Amino acid sequence: MKIIVDAMGGDLAPREAVLGAIWAAREHKLEITLVGRGEEILECLDEWGIKKLPKGIEIAYASEVIDMEDDPSTAIRTKKDSSMTVALNLLKEGKGDALVSAGSTGALLSGATLIVKRIRGVRRAALAPVLPTKNGGCLLIDCGANVECTPEYLLQFAYMGSCYVANVLKKPGPRVGLLNIGTEPSKGGELQREAYRLLMEQKEKERLNFIGNIEARDVLDGVADVVVCDGFTGNILLKAIEGTAKFIVDGFKEIFLQSVFTKLAAALVKAPVKEFKKRLDYTEVGGTLFLGVSKPVIKAHGSSNAIAFSNAIRQAAQIASAGIIEDIQDKMWDIKTGQE
Repeated sequence: MKIIVDAMGGDLAPREAVLGAIWAAREHKLEITLVGRGEEILECLDEWGIKKLPKGIEIAYASEVIDMEDDPSTAIRTKKDSSMTVALNLLKEGKGDALVSAGSTGALLSGATLIVKRIRGVRRAALAPVLPTKNGGCLLIDCGANVECTPEYLLQFAYMGSCYVANVLKKPGPRVGLLNIGTEPSKGGELQREAYRLLMEQKEKERLNFIGNIEARDVLDGVADVVVCDGFTGNILLKAIEGTAKFIVDGFKEIFLQSVFTKLAAALVKAPVKEFKKRLDYTEVGGTLFLGVSKPVIKAHGSSNAIAFSNAIRQAAQIASAGIIEDIQDKMWDIKTGQE
């Protein structure tokens, strides 16, 4: 299994990307291609006293970097020797099984669509992070790639999300919920009401385990395995959850540091609190898959450290071996031919 890593993407590149790749190659027995400015990558290795490339690591040279200030829609076209563009072309050419980048989300989505291409039949690729829930996790699709959607897009998101959960999270017959302002079929705007109708049709044909509308407050309770919504709504939900998690963790810190007694209490619950905090830590998750692209492209957090990069690489290898691309291709064909 070979994973391509955009070594120059992200706030802490290339240092953390290189270190994370070394860890992942060693721990998961992977081959990794680091794409970027070779001299900077080698400087990182030299800093750690590593005189030659570790086993499983190779470098693909790229002279340019796509910055966060670059226009996402034109950066891929104008910076043809950027680490991201070169990495995407390597993936397209079959010189790797999956790609990881912590660079510009917009540029990565644009590049994945233009260079690697979407799965045949998929109208829009979507960002699909896994959120922690009481019973493990759920997939949120979309969380920002498509601000404006049609009901047909949401139907495809439901199928793609179901494929991911069944193949990668190993949950057969995943429950699909449509994010809305209420559970009644009449709730929401025209987009949600029409999407509800399409999803219900698929449920009646026993092609999709649609459980109806769900509200935002129920997402982390794990009422659904796949949460479907437009990218605007999904991004607001995701950022609200991130902000709430930070608020809670910071609140615990303040409480536990108030006095000697609270510090003693903190010592008693240190292990379970640490485990709970770990469930909310993005570095433990890895990254977010662009569902609908013909080969696995993983968007790591822009501030990813070595742990996050290592986990994103592990996640990329897991997705690449899960057969999800083929499953989505089959589902898209089923939708096209099964509208009788």
